[in-house]
Amino acid sequence: MSYQTALPIADVINDVHQKKYLLPAIQREFVWSTFQIERLFDSLMRDYPINSFLFWKVQKEHVKEYEFYEFLRDYHERNKRHNPKANVGGEEEIIAVLDGQQRLTSLYIGLKGSYAFKLPRKRYDNSQAYPERKLYLNLLSPSDNPELEFSFLFLTPKEAGANDENHFWFPVGKILDLKELHQVNQYLLENDIFTNHCKEKAIFANQALSKLNQIIHLKPTISYYLESSPVLDKVLNIFIRINSGGTILSYSDLLLSIATAQWQHKDAREEITKFVDEINEIDGGFNFNKDFVLKTCLVLNDFPNIAFKVDNFNKSNMLKIEKDWDVITKSIRLAVNLISSFGFNRDTLTSNNAIVPIAYYLKSIGLPENYEVSTHYIQDRADLKKWLIFSLLKRVFGGQSDNVLRIVRKAIQEKPGSFPLNHIIDQFKGTNKTLLFTDEDIENLTWSKYGQSGTFAVLSLLYPSLDFRNKFHIDHIYPKSKMTERHLKKKGIAKDDIETYVSYTDFLGNLQLLDAIPNIEKQNKEFDTWLTSLYNEDEIKDFRKKHYLPNVDLSLGNFIEVFNKREKLIISYLKKLLQMESSTDMIQDKII
Repeated sequence: MSYQTALPIADVINDVHQKKYLLPAIQREFVWSTFQIERLFDSLMRDYPINSFLFWKVQKEHVKEYEFYEFLRDYHERNKRHNPKANVGGEEEIIAVLDGQQRLTSLYIGLKGSYAFKLPRKRYDNSQAYPERKLYLNLLSPSDNPELEFSFLFLTPKEAGANDENHFWFPVGKILDLKELHQVNQYLLENDIFTNHCKEKAIFANQALSKLNQIIHLKPTISYYLESSPVLDKVLNIFIRINSGGTILSYSDLLLSIATAQWQHKDAREEITKFVDEINEIDGGFNFNKDFVLKTCLVLNDFPNIAFKVDNFNKSNMLKIEKDWDVITKSIRLAVNLISSFGFNRDTLTSNNAIVPIAYYLKSIGLPENYEVSTHYIQDRADLKKWLIFSLLKRVFGGQSDNVLRIVRKAIQEKPGSFPLNHIIDQFKGTNKTLLFTDEDIENLTWSKYGQSGTFAVLSLLYPSLDFRNKFHIDHIYPKSKMTERHLKKKGIAKDDIETYVSYTDFLGNLQLLDAIPNIEKQNKEFDTWLTSLYNEDEIKDFRKKHYLPNVDLSLGNFIEVFNKREKLIISYLKKLLQMESSTDMIQDKII
């Protein structure tokens, strides 16, 4: 590896445009924000160092041995986040960027490309929410941001056209056409900078544009080292040494990079990225990432060590994952669809790791067809649902999650045929990861509040017979809009009770799961009025039983009694369900 003569930015950007610089598969994708790009250009204008780069010269006879990607040219937050795969013919050598991708991509976007990010308060799926923006430099005054000296901003064409006495927005990419200093002066003259603005602003504009010309065309800014070795292992070691010491590249990015470099027939980066996007779109939507998929790969392939370490991503392990990729994805997909049928989504699934044993178990029984709905697997699904809820409520994946995954995997191996919930409970009995609930644990569940991510898990225990393929809302039994001091005073609630009413409103004792349509119809009606208008006497009796409502007056004036007695009913049911000896049969009276 040798240090090379530094290059001007314009030359390197031209070579990126000509696809002479590419990205090896071990690189992650572009992640910089518009402000980071603006700050990079400001640093260049202030002669700050932007650190050296590391390039890898791949001789033409070795080009076809590796996968390469093009630089991202026009970034779009929704539609263009992934680098396109490069079409390399092996007729010329390639310069691959090992270190400096974010900076080079930022320079290219600032000079030749564009950046589209979502406008606030616009829907994610609204195509109008992502206007294309290019980088501009205000030639008339410095930045009003204390972190910057020069005012670089990504603007839409309309925003850039709003020039006034303090703003003249110069399209930064235009500097590539202004190669000579006299062209800079000519541009300023043609745009009346000297005639339409005071001497001070004209001098600032001349200095700013001349400086930009210098740093893009004249100053040798791109200092770099060049590695010429054709040995991938050596290149990987260099890449790891550069990137694993800091936080610029996450460890999972690095591991994905290694997997990508070692798969033979599939593109790991492309496959995993696409699969993460797919499972995140299932039903209510989820928040999985590549870390989850990589970890699940290690568990499902029965590797003894499932830690995120480079040693576990060796060639033999990666080739086994590649070979089993279709089975792995089917296992994860089935597991995600299953927990979605339990009613969970990105807002209520508080630990993605809780799904890994489910995927492992489903793989172990051969990924049966129609598992989510088949009557043959009713008991199995009930136990899997309990595992999911118990592990979420007990937070068993908080710290040392690898050890939990290994223990559960071993328990599944030891008791084949059906999901061994009781056996799993046995493995953690007496440890700080116990899945058994004390009286205090259960009473603490009643402190679950509306809006907290774990509240749905508790409610799903209380409503085991619901078919969560339908939509259910977490609903305030007594509407929150009625629990205001003004309304309660108007209804004649005693002053001493009003504070209690308000403080109880969002807790479990006042929450229920309600079908979406009845909940919409219910809206802000008084609870007892809504109930009697919708149901007859027998139906109200069934409603009380289903929703743990005591046989007392349900009017607003009796809210505190209803709340306290309902809490007791809930606690009583949860004790029957959750307080069990691990070797006994599970309570099934309300579970499907």
